Amino acid sequence: MCGGYIPTLAKRVVLYRAEVRPGVSRQVPRVDTLFLHEHGDDYRIVVERDGSRLLGGRLEVKETNAGPRPARLRIVDGNDEDLRSPDEFVDLARRAERIRISEQTSRRAREELRELLDGYQLEAKVVRTCRICASNGRYSPITSETAVRTDNDEYICPDCAREELDRQLAYHGQISGTAQKRLEALLLDVRDLERITNLLKGELDPELTKFDEISPTVEDVDPVPVNSLSLHPGIQSKLEARFDTLLPVQSLAVENGVTEGRDQLVVSATATGKTLVGEMAGLHRALNGQGKMLFLVPLVALANQKYHEFEKRYGDIVDVTLRVGASRINNTGGRFDPSADVIVGTYEGVDHSLRTGKSLGDIGTVVIDEVHTLGEGERGHRLDGLIARLKYYCRERNERNGVGTNDTQWIYLSATVGNPKSLARSLGATLIEFEERPVPIERHVTFVDGREKIPIENKLVRRAFDRKSSKGYRGQTIIFTNSRRRCHEVSRRLEYSSAPYHAGLDNKRRKQVERQFADQELAAVVTTAALAAGVDFPASQVIFDSLAMGIEWLTVQEFHQMLGRAGRPDYHDKGTVYLLVEPEGSYHGSQEMTEDEVAFKLLKGEMEAVRTRYDGAAAVEETLANITVAGAQAGQLNETMVGEVPTKYALGKLLEYEFIDGLEPTPLGHAVTRYFLSPNEAFALLDGIRKNETPYDIVARMERHDEE
Repeated sequence: MCGGYIPTLAKRVVLYRAEVRPGVSRQVPRVDTLFLHEHGDDYRIVVERDGSRLLGGRLEVKETNAGPRPARLRIVDGNDEDLRSPDEFVDLARRAERIRISEQTSRRAREELRELLDGYQLEAKVVRTCRICASNGRYSPITSETAVRTDNDEYICPDCAREELDRQLAYHGQISGTAQKRLEALLLDVRDLERITNLLKGELDPELTKFDEISPTVEDVDPVPVNSLSLHPGIQSKLEARFDTLLPVQSLAVENGVTEGRDQLVVSATATGKTLVGEMAGLHRALNGQGKMLFLVPLVALANQKYHEFEKRYGDIVDVTLRVGASRINNTGGRFDPSADVIVGTYEGVDHSLRTGKSLGDIGTVVIDEVHTLGEGERGHRLDGLIARLKYYCRERNERNGVGTNDTQWIYLSATVGNPKSLARSLGATLIEFEERPVPIERHVTFVDGREKIPIENKLVRRAFDRKSSKGYRGQTIIFTNSRRRCHEVSRRLEYSSAPYHAGLDNKRRKQVERQFADQELAAVVTTAALAAGVDFPASQVIFDSLAMGIEWLTVQEFHQMLGRAGRPDYHDKGTVYLLVEPEGSYHGSQEMTEDEVAFKLLKGEMEAVRTRYDGAAAVEETLANITVAGAQAGQLNETMVGEVPTKYALGKLLEYEFIDGLEPTPLGHAVTRYFLSPNEAFALLDGIRKNETPYDIVARMERHDEE
């Protein structure tokens, strides 16, 4: 509270006066400030010494022939009042080093007080004070540096403003301590209570919602001229037709031997040109007869896009095929061709070929895009296992063909790695790290009720699309949300042209959305994780409708991957990111944190180290897959993996589960590894089959188990 510590009435009386004895005058203590404030028909008084409040009360004034004079003095302590002699007010006033009258006191009342004090040869000064404090018997002077404006165009002290903000927060629902501290800091910074409380109502005040700005950074890298590359004429001519010089990260990769077969881990921000590093190396080797290129990504949507890009750009010089979970390419009728020069595939699609003993032909280059997936839950250990199995396949194949066992080149790409040096060592690759951010990114946070999110997204999408950058492009938006159903709901309610985009759409529809966005026919796309993994939409703005994907909160890596989609140097002057945060919001009962807590964890979080962790089930699954592919050499594969696999434990469990016989998979083991089943899933299926359950009942029970 303003005004500091308030003593009890008993203590204040002792401070105020000594006991009166016969023949001894009343003793009045030193007083620093006597403060007066009009309150109805009388005046509030506050007495301070050394910055602490000694006492407070009410003064009644009467009109006499000599002018206004004190009529009654009441010392107030809560609901208790102590009636004092009016002369004691005069004693206090004479002892005071300064007498102050509140600015809120009316002109008539000010004149009355001045005339009263003049009668005792005392002077007072009118000061600007907090009205709330004054009305509650506290003296709280304010200045232009400390005053906080309210919606009534009055000014109050910071403490009262914080109390009012707390009341508003309580009305709108609970909020995390971190979020509350941010709002309080904004309040003291802008000193306008209404602007802060408007944030809770979904107002988009850019000065207040702005959390920070990630500045553009440019590293000094000498660009490599394209005509100096000496690649196979097929790829060389195509690159020369597109570029005069390589981008910095591409130049660094070339200088460190990527076109000479050296393995590399390339870590660089979104839209800095990493993909071309893999394309140059892989196509050069494929065209020179040094083996085909595999370009592997985590998601079907991304694989489809990369496949069509490769077909369009390089289809006249190489054969391109697609290997995803299903054998057919949607809407084309084409089948997977293992003899093609370029295989674009998902991790699982290529791993399925290995697990089932299908040939992928001679492989010269493997490009693993989004290699930070190694650090993700279920996908992490599967990518780790895939890399080990694919390296084994390539070594065996190269040895049979009489070429060096390490002849296959490995290129790993990522925008988000917290431990690039140690990951490069684990992968046996040269690190190419480039930290350039071509355009600045503004990051904004606003607190909203869940029902207000779509109307706010509507405003933001309209505002972006109605503006053009200095390059002549409209602002376009990617909205990330947590479910396919929500994608359609948001897109349906946006006023400007938009479309949902997720893995549940067929390939024809996804291609249509990609084309419409590229042609600026769409103001926004609303998506789940499909775009986060790198589908190329040149957006100027990213909005987080949710900070979850499904029922899991985003990781720092995922968050940075998504916000990195905002702002492209060839299209935009800057990128803008908005987090629409619901205080106390969550999307599943298993989520311990709330959305406002997660928001600041993500904004302030350091990039997490990419490490593959193995629990018992993951160890069993990958060891079984390695045995299926490599037999007795499975233990060696386990030792080469990025994560530490408890091989003895896994072998014991595989024997116990009857997934292997010796170091050979049993028919049950073959089925488990073929369909990427965990042990729990396998046993749930077996249990359902033995009980003659219908397939629908088995699947439903497995889904319930996953949710638990």
